[in-house]
Amino acid sequence: MPIKQIRKKKPLIHCMTNYVVANFTANGLLAIGASPVMADEVTEVEEMVAIANALLINIGTINIRTKEAMLLAGKKANKLGTPVVLDPVGVGATKFRQQVINELLESVRFDLLRCNVGELAVIAGVSWEVKGVDSGEGEMDIAKVAAHVSKKWNCLVVVTGATDYVTDGDNGFWVPGGHIQMTEVTGTGCLLSAICAAVLTLEGEPLLNLRDVLQVYKKVSEQAVLSPLLGSFQIEVLNSLHRLSRGEDN
Repeated sequence: MPIKQIRKKKPLIHCMTNYVVANFTANGLLAIGASPVMADEVTEVEEMVAIANALLINIGTINIRTKEAMLLAGKKANKLGTPVVLDPVGVGATKFRQQVINELLESVRFDLLRCNVGELAVIAGVSWEVKGVDSGEGEMDIAKVAAHVSKKWNCLVVVTGATDYVTDGDNGFWVPGGHIQMTEVTGTGCLLSAICAAVLTLEGEPLLNLRDVLQVYKKVSEQAVLSPLLGSFQIEVLNSLHRLSRGEDN
């Protein structure tokens, strides 16, 4: 199970993420035995990337300063062969976000794009009614579009929702399960992106490792919802991640 392997390896994950989810993301990585670091200062990001095992770029609270830092970090990671994950939060909400994602995709080679259906649609140029940073509404063949984006940008693609999908452009897997309450608290998708970054540091086939960790994350939500209170749900997500990474499956 990849989540157990992460605990054994203890990778350092450089998270250039948004301030809404930074604390939850850091605690989630710690819960599975990874080490989070969150640096977005232009003058130090390249140095920080140089000591990290993987890099996450999450544009949730993007601004001009952090965009430049992300470009520097991504390019440095590419030079070093360090895995890079892109989480295009709310890419369809504004023209600025679309411009940022276009620039990042053109300038940095990403190993993985982790997005929701609405974000995938925007990146693929499919008509979609977005709703801020939420998925929004529309119709498309998720597997077909995800495969197209995967081949266009030479990266793995994970699309999360009621049923998740992961593809390398040629092969793909649907991952059912989970609970809708994951959408009722902030940061669960962003944390998954960070966990996926940790997965990319492991040995083995990345596509299969990602499929397996998506299955684990579905199980996490199913365990966490056993608490009837929404405020306790995030805590139970961390507790479940901790238990499963330690091999305490029940």
